[in-house]
Amino acid sequence: MEEKGKKSRIGIVNLEKRRHPRFAVDLPIEYLQIDSSVPYTGRLLDASEGGLLVYLPERVVVGQHLKMKIFFSFGSELDIIEIEAEVIWEDIHLEKDWGDYRFGVRFIDISQDDVKKLKDF
Repeated sequence: MEEKGKKSRIGIVNLEKRRHPRFAVDLPIEYLQIDSSVPYTGRLLDASEGGLLVYLPERVVVGQHLKMKIFFSFGSELDIIEIEAEVIWEDIHLEKDWGDYRFGVRFIDISQDDVKKLKDF
């Protein structure tokens, strides 16, 4: 390219197009499958106004709905956000004893008050 009078360009382009920016967090969550009354704990690793990246101790199915509680402190108070979410994608889990499973979930039901709490946080 340089021979033709043009300079080559080298760099990194971010082609990710999201409706809402993601924010890295590390928060505990509690969740249960809609048809179950047994709660489990997991970790929230990033959040946006549209969904979450979560690590869960068990495999759940894409398309499944989960009830979730996100626990965080805002100032000196402990606060909780309650949502219903749908599992949108699952990361490949290569080893049986590898640890938690990683999932992307999108919000199905979240109150306006909890949306405000999430934005404020």
